[in-house]
Amino acid sequence: MVKDPVCEMEINPKAAFEVREHLGETFYFCSQSCLETFDTNPYQYTYQASPDHHTSHDHPTSATGNGHSVIALATKRVELPVTGLHRSGGSALEQAIAGLPGVNRVSAIVKDRRIFVDYDPTRSTISDMLEVVRSAGFTPGSQSLRLKISGLYCAECVGRIEDALRQMPGVFDATMNAATNEVKVEYLPAVSDIRRLTQAVESAGPYKAERGAEASEPEMDKEARAADQEYRSLMRKWWFAAAVGVPTMILSYPSLFPILRDWLPRGSDNLRYVWYAMAVVSLAVLIYSGRQFFEGMWHGLKHRSANMHTLIAIGTGTAWLYSTIALLFPQLFPAEEFVDVYYDVTVVVTALVVLGLAMEVKAKGRTSEAIKKLIGLQAKTARVLRMGTEIDIPVEEVVVGDTVIVRPGEKIPVDGEVIEGKSAVDESMITGESLPVSKKLNDEVIGGTINKTGSFKFLATKVGKDTALASIIRLVQDAQGSKVPIQRIVDRVSGYFTPAVMILAIIGFVVWYNFGPSPSLAYALIVAVTTVIIACPCALGMATPMSLTTGIGLGAQNGILIRSGDALQTAEKLNTIILDKTGTITNGKPALTDVIAAPDQDEETLLRLAASVEKSSEHPLAEAIVEGAQARGMNLGDVESFDAIPGHGVSATVEGRHVLIGNLKLMNREGVGIGNFEDPMKSLANDGKTSMYVALDGKLAGIIAVADTVKEGSKSAIAAMKRMGLEVVMITGDNERTANAIARQVGVDRVLAEVLPQDKAFNVQKLQLEGKKVAMVGDGINDAPALAQADVGLAIGTGTDVAIEASDITLINGSLIGVVTAIQISRATMRNVYQNLFGAFIYNTAGLPIALGVLYPFFGILLSPLLAALAMSFSSVTVISNANRLKSWKPGN
Repeated sequence: MVKDPVCEMEINPKAAFEVREHLGETFYFCSQSCLETFDTNPYQYTYQASPDHHTSHDHPTSATGNGHSVIALATKRVELPVTGLHRSGGSALEQAIAGLPGVNRVSAIVKDRRIFVDYDPTRSTISDMLEVVRSAGFTPGSQSLRLKISGLYCAECVGRIEDALRQMPGVFDATMNAATNEVKVEYLPAVSDIRRLTQAVESAGPYKAERGAEASEPEMDKEARAADQEYRSLMRKWWFAAAVGVPTMILSYPSLFPILRDWLPRGSDNLRYVWYAMAVVSLAVLIYSGRQFFEGMWHGLKHRSANMHTLIAIGTGTAWLYSTIALLFPQLFPAEEFVDVYYDVTVVVTALVVLGLAMEVKAKGRTSEAIKKLIGLQAKTARVLRMGTEIDIPVEEVVVGDTVIVRPGEKIPVDGEVIEGKSAVDESMITGESLPVSKKLNDEVIGGTINKTGSFKFLATKVGKDTALASIIRLVQDAQGSKVPIQRIVDRVSGYFTPAVMILAIIGFVVWYNFGPSPSLAYALIVAVTTVIIACPCALGMATPMSLTTGIGLGAQNGILIRSGDALQTAEKLNTIILDKTGTITNGKPALTDVIAAPDQDEETLLRLAASVEKSSEHPLAEAIVEGAQARGMNLGDVESFDAIPGHGVSATVEGRHVLIGNLKLMNREGVGIGNFEDPMKSLANDGKTSMYVALDGKLAGIIAVADTVKEGSKSAIAAMKRMGLEVVMITGDNERTANAIARQVGVDRVLAEVLPQDKAFNVQKLQLEGKKVAMVGDGINDAPALAQADVGLAIGTGTDVAIEASDITLINGSLIGVVTAIQISRATMRNVYQNLFGAFIYNTAGLPIALGVLYPFFGILLSPLLAALAMSFSSVTVISNANRLKSWKPGN
């Protein structure tokens, strides 16, 4: 007998309904139902408590470390596909994931490139596991896509959509941004597909979901048209409600108007006929202008949840229903004073809320301006050389290997490498660097930048989705779809907000009905309606994503790519910045710095002859001397003989003159006296420079010094960091003398010198153990572990792909000024978030008690539902407007 893996019923293998082979195991099923359940997620049933089917790294590893499989009742099992998983890395990855809180059991099945994890979802998330996989140097085999959601009017709906997606088999994570109406889904393609994902969204409410297209000008135009259409639709509903609302307001209070006072006295037939007319037109307003509120409430009820739609629908519906009952069945009320209508509340509240939604749609459209600006940088056409002929073609038709011709004033269409000509290129729109950058043979050019002066040809190396600009747009979109950690708290609060408001409204109704002044029923109704209408969960829900979207877009416009909301929020709290020396503070390559000639020698001749000799050497320092001479316009001579002397230097003959270049040992060996040049050599060494003696025809001619020079802007950037209250630390593998020399030049007080590459991450951790929030700034492969260890890793965009991938923030132009700007943007954005959240919380915490009537016993003030609707509508608009205020931010603010 065998067991069905789903229902665990014992069956005869020969009588089984169906048999499946999976991961080397055979499974038997008793029915079609069990088979379908298994096929939905077969990995859930791949291994049981007994590890008999696995060996080596295929053997499940208990998180308890004692070999027993202890799996808590609340645990879930997830399968993580991992690209590049091998036997040696499987155990390490198992241990890394097992170290996460709440993980009970981990199994790496190497042959299938998969990891199985039993975990407590209340303590760890799949996102945490994926981060561990990436940190371990592996690539998760999941895919991510963006779904564009329409029909979303309430920020509370965000949580419902995320939960619906997360409950789908094969979905690892779902994060929605209410500011862009996009949800980013990370999922396993073998288990889920886009059809199932869109169905999950649409089953959660009155939403429509479709795959978000790649950012492009036509796509952005399409979205703009859709937003404009939505805005116009809402405005039509507003105009209708407003047209009905004005006369309804007037006719609801005839005693305030002299003519109406006589024509519509209370209790008259004329007044009753007017009320009948108001009942009909207000119902038309509810059906046309307020339809989305009732649809939203209905879908919420189907899913046993409540949202802003529920509050508005209950408020306006209750007012209309009470009024209609009072009109049709006045005998049901205990006294005539209770017989009154509130059709003005129904109509005007609907009109004001719809107007608020329209303004919200309009304001939200402005949050995507950063993406639009980036897309606008893309060239439309390119001039390429094909079969010897210059032709203009759409930029989409350029292929790798094409020779592209660029003239002055034209946009560079794609990424490439200069093969002919030279020019100056304005890269400010990509890197934030204001000065044009010189381009010559073999230099890289970036698509979307503008050629300023000369003409040149370049070889296309990256086109379409692979260009730097396309990658930037994708990163910005992904980052805008993330969340700052504080948003998760707000989401939880919002989940309880609407039910709490409904409970408060009921309590308020009961209290006012039992203890309120006469007519108590009317007062109780007004309090209940005002309470549900004034509450604004949308202001809470929109407070963070609007600021996040604007802030990340602002970073992109300044050459800073912020990868996630986590990085944005953490950067605000940084108090220590670790700067790698080589390639971060300095240029990362040696350059000629000093030429000191002996009194009887000519400096130009000294450098020209030395560079002529070094032209034959492959040493990096030799290259720096040659480039320095060429930069001064010197013509280098031919070397007649060349001899490299290990540990000493070089000896050569140029233009009939014997040239020696090297250290003191070489000079002593050749019998060349150094005279009074010992002190200059020490001084240069103390400045971190590498100095070489140069002798001509057996006599010392001078000294040449080479060093890795400090980048322009490094000193001012470090000074700015100090003014911001940040501790600046420099880390390097260089010796202490060189490190201290560079530190003195740029104003760094704390230096970590002679640090091995593998120890950089350890030094970052030591600073974190001091209680500091640490950022690491680097550019090389050896910086990647430290970038990952730091609270925030900032990679120089001119560095290696490995460093950039390990970072949280990328500085495109490679200047340390970008670090200052990134932290300033983080602080400005989070300040904006806190302002929005403070305003939203204060509005709701102050508005709800006032709506419940706490001011009435003291001042005789009872808030009107109309004022409540006005306040609620404009609270969301205020939050969005404050977020859009970030766009006026400038570096240095």
